[in-house]
Amino acid sequence: MLKLTVTYDIHTDVVPWILKSGLTPAECDDGSGRAVDVKAQTVNIESDGTIIYTWKGCRGNTCIGAYDPHTRKNKLLYSFDEEAQVVSCSVNMKWTLLAVSILQSRRNGDMPFRTAPRCLTLLIEIHPIHDIRVLKAVDCIVSVQFLYPVGKATLFPESHLLLISEDRYIDQIHISVVIQEGYRVLIKNTRLPTDRIIEDVTWAQWDMKEQRLYCAVTKGRKSVLNCFQFYPDRNFELVLEVPLQFSLDNDEPRLVNFGFNPYQSDVGASSTLNFSVLSSEIDCAVINAEPRRKTGSMFLCYSHLPPTDNEVSYTIAFVLQGVSKTFTVSVEETEILTEKVIFINLGYYIAVYLPGHFLHLINTRHPKLLCHHLLLSGADASMPSLNTNGYLQSLPYSSILDYSSGKMFEVCINQLYLVKFLQTSTLDCHWLAALHCALIYFKDQTETEAQVVSWICDNIGKCSRFDVIQEFIWASLYRRMCPESINLDKLLPYTSLMKWEGEVPGVTCVTEIAEQSVFRALHLKGFWAELHSNLQSFMYLDAEPCCRYYNNSKLLRKQWKQLIEEMKTEERTSSSLRTILQNAEKVLLTLDKWVSDQRIVPLFQEEKDYQQNILMGVMVENMKDHLMRHLQHMGKKKTEELVINYVAKLLELIRNIMETVWRKYNVKNWKFCFKERGSSSEYAVFHIMCHILQATSGMCVPLPPGFQTLHATLGVRCLPLHTLLCYIDHGILRLTETFIKKLLIDFNNSEKNGQLKLSIITRLPEAASQNICHLWDHPISSSLIARNYVEALLQKLGSKQMYPHNSPSYETDSSVFYSDFLPLNYLTKTLTDVKNLAMNPFEEKEYIDAKFVEEIALKQTSILLQLES
Repeated sequence: MLKLTVTYDIHTDVVPWILKSGLTPAECDDGSGRAVDVKAQTVNIESDGTIIYTWKGCRGNTCIGAYDPHTRKNKLLYSFDEEAQVVSCSVNMKWTLLAVSILQSRRNGDMPFRTAPRCLTLLIEIHPIHDIRVLKAVDCIVSVQFLYPVGKATLFPESHLLLISEDRYIDQIHISVVIQEGYRVLIKNTRLPTDRIIEDVTWAQWDMKEQRLYCAVTKGRKSVLNCFQFYPDRNFELVLEVPLQFSLDNDEPRLVNFGFNPYQSDVGASSTLNFSVLSSEIDCAVINAEPRRKTGSMFLCYSHLPPTDNEVSYTIAFVLQGVSKTFTVSVEETEILTEKVIFINLGYYIAVYLPGHFLHLINTRHPKLLCHHLLLSGADASMPSLNTNGYLQSLPYSSILDYSSGKMFEVCINQLYLVKFLQTSTLDCHWLAALHCALIYFKDQTETEAQVVSWICDNIGKCSRFDVIQEFIWASLYRRMCPESINLDKLLPYTSLMKWEGEVPGVTCVTEIAEQSVFRALHLKGFWAELHSNLQSFMYLDAEPCCRYYNNSKLLRKQWKQLIEEMKTEERTSSSLRTILQNAEKVLLTLDKWVSDQRIVPLFQEEKDYQQNILMGVMVENMKDHLMRHLQHMGKKKTEELVINYVAKLLELIRNIMETVWRKYNVKNWKFCFKERGSSSEYAVFHIMCHILQATSGMCVPLPPGFQTLHATLGVRCLPLHTLLCYIDHGILRLTETFIKKLLIDFNNSEKNGQLKLSIITRLPEAASQNICHLWDHPISSSLIARNYVEALLQKLGSKQMYPHNSPSYETDSSVFYSDFLPLNYLTKTLTDVKNLAMNPFEEKEYIDAKFVEEIALKQTSILLQLES
């Protein structure tokens, strides 16, 4: 699953240069230029990538060289007169000073009561080679490390050196130099100033990239992690203290990332705690042409060895989230007592690797649900390029240095393998974890998203525990939006799941609340300022109930339906409805900018769908209100832009899904018409669109303009009439104005088509049918038009002219006969009114002929209907 790319190999990058330079014994060269028996050993890597190595010289002496990965050139730094056991080595940024710790053999010689110190720490002038100073001559091993301060160039001519002693202290030595004759670099100080950084150290780790020192000291029964930052000048400060949930009280301090000591065996390491600190700095996207920045987080990773009962346990403490998760993985064999868990920083993921057994990808942004972490075993977890029996150093920025083989690897998740794993897996938990990994981890998402959509089409409906389209939409939107602000990580949805029902095979997880970290520095900057800001944001958001925005709330649906009814019934729109429609217009204007001639899906983007527009506006308004409650510092204008961009990207994402589906099923030269029956490819597209509609309905999110018209058109082409009407009645297909107009125009008035048109028209709302019927040249539509016209006319005349308030017919008479034919009703009412007038003794006492009454009534009816002047 992990892809290892060799970025440095001592056998190809160093050894040929050694042989060519004649810096090795003659018996090591067979004349072919190949490395026959050159025992070169990598011993350290510096902040700028410089790799320090040693080898046995031509006189049997020990030589020290450096490899520059940028120029791919080697240089001899220093050679001893005899063989020396180099246990630690470091060179300064300018390659002018070399610090070396060597072991000395204990030989009494002429003085039987005096022994030589076990370790000798030297400071050597190497530009050119001149003077050697002894920094330490002690019986404990002292590791050395030059500082490469970040941010500015080193204040040359001054260098700073760390000394890490097995006596549990760490010192910093300041070295000033002078330049003579234009090139000779000599140490200026007679006495080198020294600062004691910390004492009683039980564990220490060096971050060469960011020049940070992590040290653990014991306080009571537990240990505390101290985080130091070194700056371009000689200053350093304690920035952060993190309480640990375990004790690191070893007999001698455990050092991580301080180079490799080839003369110190790792015996007993399997019974001690395997602990490392990983920091993650993720590039944020550019917002409104603002400069890119990094957002920081920190993780504490540790595992206890050996395992028990065929289980391996390890813990990841998420400093930002304030929780620690202990994972327990079941393994089959018990022959792993000497193996050690390796933690690899991959940015969004932490890879936990136990050679020969499993690989666990821990999702660092969404650690809550176990189903978002991917556990692999067997061939899926294999990394044959690594020498698992040697000493492996996990470097910052997704790299591993294998000191035993002399190779350095760049590590990343294999995109092709991950997609293949997604396609061949059968478990829902693997599908979900691989889906999120594919959509979040990789930078170039165009090809990956297309492959995932293709897999969704082939496996639609197979996932029983989650809606795969909803997960695709939320994860893809998260990938597009959340890097713009780390605070959005807690506010915007990334999954449709609130919890995971069931287990993930092979692994269990226990979550605990971690103790709060304490910042000691007063003025934070860079990574630490981002970490502090993120920590404060997470603490605030964790205390807030329901801080994450979910769009499928009952309140939003209720508001949406109310606004639809208001738009149908009210003649004048309210101010709130106008605001909602304006929000939708802003989204559509943003969406219009993304129109491309390369699109093949015939979506009618100009279509005005008031229901979807209202849903867009409601979503914008609700999300904007939600974010403003938690991100007041962003400001109203910027929040509104972010939300409008979010909804626009949502519509664009659904449109991209359609593009991929259209290409997958090879739907070419498709025309918007109803005369032809749909092909099998069109039916497959229609089936996918039904699932997209179901997913978006469950999420309560809008669809892009023209989606429902295209969906209904495919339904007419692919479904028989009875099934089509069932889809319409159940709300799966919605009859848009564009669809109905095209349907009435395209189809002739045959008996079958007339039945289809009549079935469609009778399912329209009354207002919509009145606007549409005039397009259908048919007696049924003519009758409906006439009926609607007469009804509206009589209602208008009846309210204004026919019955004044003092008219006897103003009161409703239940005995009056009513027919469905409105002119007959009008005639009946007129005759009844005339009859009542004739029988009223106080109004008229003359005899009225019945025929005369009938003629008058018919004449009056014609006049009121404007049938004659």
